[in-house]
Amino acid sequence: MLNTANTDKIQPNILWIITDDHRPDSVSAYNKAIYGQSDSPLGYIESPNADQLAEEGVLFTQAFTNSPVCAPSRAALHSGRYPFRTGRFAFELSHPGPDFSKPLLSEYLKGAGYYTAMFGKEDHYFMQWGPGQSFNKLPLFDFRVHFKHDLQNHGIGDIYTRASYGDEPGNSTPIGYSEYVNYPDGTSRSYLIKSKEGEVSEQDLQLRSKTDEEFDILRSYTRSNPNLIIGGVNPNTATETIDAKVVRELRNHLENAKQTYSTLSGKPAEGADSDKPLFVNLGFHLPHTPVLPPKSVRDRFKTKEYKVPKFELSEVEKLPLQLQKMYHATKITGMTDAEVQQAIQDYYAFTAHGDELIGEAVDVFKAYSKKQGRPWVVVYTVGDHGWHLGEQGIEAKFGPWQQSVANAAIITASDKSLVPRGLVNHDLVEFVDFAPTILDLAGVDIKQERFNHLDGYSLLDVAAGEAPKREYILGETNVVVGSRAYLHSKRFRFSMRTRPPGAATGERMRWALDADANDVDMALYDLAVDPLERQNVADTEAYRPLALWLRNKLGNIVLGDGRIEVDWSQENSYVESNFAEGADDKRLDIPKDLIPSVPQNVATNK
Repeated sequence: MLNTANTDKIQPNILWIITDDHRPDSVSAYNKAIYGQSDSPLGYIESPNADQLAEEGVLFTQAFTNSPVCAPSRAALHSGRYPFRTGRFAFELSHPGPDFSKPLLSEYLKGAGYYTAMFGKEDHYFMQWGPGQSFNKLPLFDFRVHFKHDLQNHGIGDIYTRASYGDEPGNSTPIGYSEYVNYPDGTSRSYLIKSKEGEVSEQDLQLRSKTDEEFDILRSYTRSNPNLIIGGVNPNTATETIDAKVVRELRNHLENAKQTYSTLSGKPAEGADSDKPLFVNLGFHLPHTPVLPPKSVRDRFKTKEYKVPKFELSEVEKLPLQLQKMYHATKITGMTDAEVQQAIQDYYAFTAHGDELIGEAVDVFKAYSKKQGRPWVVVYTVGDHGWHLGEQGIEAKFGPWQQSVANAAIITASDKSLVPRGLVNHDLVEFVDFAPTILDLAGVDIKQERFNHLDGYSLLDVAAGEAPKREYILGETNVVVGSRAYLHSKRFRFSMRTRPPGAATGERMRWALDADANDVDMALYDLAVDPLERQNVADTEAYRPLALWLRNKLGNIVLGDGRIEVDWSQENSYVESNFAEGADDKRLDIPKDLIPSVPQNVATNK
């Protein structure tokens, strides 16, 4: 009998697709909704499968990540809670030991009768606390195939980097990092690219040069990590890339429902439980570095000329010191024009490869649902955060700017009474909205008291105009240059340093509100006159009062309205800060005298 949980309707199968480092302007449907054209403002793109999903359902054009870094972003996606309320700001090895912990999305869905499976990238960094202060992997899903642990660690992949432990038996201390190259015939080779002892050997350098020449590799030699591959051709064909094999694992699992089969690594597995509704988290690694589109796709992009985003070094001088450090750690400035063109071409080619794979995965999922006689839902999160291709002079994420934090989302369903067709929504939505949305789609009553901890809204309510009004989005991370939070509205983008360097867990929690304003490294952009965020006006006479007001608003929210800071090495060691409880009221209400008027016929940086 079909499980109907808290609804009279049959629970739908749910496919949740999440890509990585993915700009929304790689989707034509998004560009048409925002720019009135199919291509990105930078140039040519391909996205027929994402466009089809948008045509079938609802496109959310203003979906913002709550952290521009993989792990804390995905923690917010799966928990429905802001980073400052989970203590997840970077790559912490977290666990459910603290009293404030709540179940994650997949755990709630299990309780609602779902069979849950994950394929590809997950990166919750979420472990089960065990006796003796030990960690064990928490079974967040009934079935799991991870792109790194289950594929790359078994020699399945393209070109990738992982820790190297040398040849000494039993050595558990990494000696550095090695790069692995996997060929279509199953052969591979590796070489050290970074040594903890200093320089790598001449032999390793020669092997790396061989890779660079053979696959037209472009590395990020202008930034702090010069080994990142930001362009090149994949050693494997379009059907054999690691992301293609992630989709193959999904296909094999669904086509072998309730049967024993072997995964690509040779591990015996039991196919999906077709007696239950299905929830799949499909996490693509692309277009994350290494950016390696297969040749068949790359060839279509090599002849395209892209518009390089405008940038001048004078923009860096107007940034606070923290963001100046961000620029120098991630800059693309210094590359040749040809190299910048390659970086953009290969990035969009890689997103086009991803679109092909998304089409395949959706077809497999729909076929399984049809065979099962069950309705289906597809939720597509276009990127766990964004990626700069020269904006702000960088090629990276991590920042508080549009290209780091602004994404898009698409939801479509076989039941058009559940998800309408061909709707475009421009409301501000956040990644904390995805967990309550998927629970809502699964027929779980999220208005129950046990879900009061969720920070987000159901996107079904947003699309129907029934969700509470949200006038800003929030986010925070502490990666690369230290702790920094951001607050974005439709007109203003504001960010600031939140924690003093070296502060212990829970120490000096009010620092960002009480310190000298210059120490807080504020940045403010007025999108009405500077839509590309090229001129920080936080220190200008006209905008300084507004920056100070936003500092107080954002600081009270992320530091004093349920902030959690955790010592994850212990079971229940954390500090909670509530000196401004209720500050996150979703409203700005900026005093009118603080908002500078926009001159008529103002020239923007478009």
